[in-house]
Amino acid sequence: MGLLSLILTLAGCDQERIRELEEGVSTEADVRARFGIPEKIWEAGDMASLPYPGAAAEPGARTLEYNRQPAGNVNYMITIGPDGRMTALRQVLTPQNFARVLPGMSMEQVRKMLGKPMKITPYALKRETHYDWRYLNPPNTAMIFTAVMDADLRVVRTGSMEEESLTPRR
Repeated sequence: MGLLSLILTLAGCDQERIRELEEGVSTEADVRARFGIPEKIWEAGDMASLPYPGAAAEPGARTLEYNRQPAGNVNYMITIGPDGRMTALRQVLTPQNFARVLPGMSMEQVRKMLGKPMKITPYALKRETHYDWRYLNPPNTAMIFTAVMDADLRVVRTGSMEEESLTPRR
């Protein structure tokens, strides 16, 4: 129950922070004042290899990754344009975004799309590594998205399942 309370509190704080920011107006300093230090900063060249990179690949742009894993169920990518103003704020753990994770993609490409995973589990005998992200399937079903990587850290397959089926309540 305490973990659920923490998750709901974090979600509420994030929504308030998001309401305080405006695309095209808010600066990187505004973003950092509300969200803190990013987990990772991706330069425009890093994001250019993604399917549908949008403003994140514009020369001079930077994307700030704000991770809410393992306890949360969202990850944010906030793009700062070359002029220093926020051009996009996206919650990236969505079924639509998961559908863009395709066999053959590198782990780095997936990380740029989804942010840091909740959990990484290597299976040495199978020569696979499972990368898991926690998310909510609308309206509020707790889910886990898994990208299975081969020994070269390339996507072999993906899938989602309800979190409760992995960790049933007693």
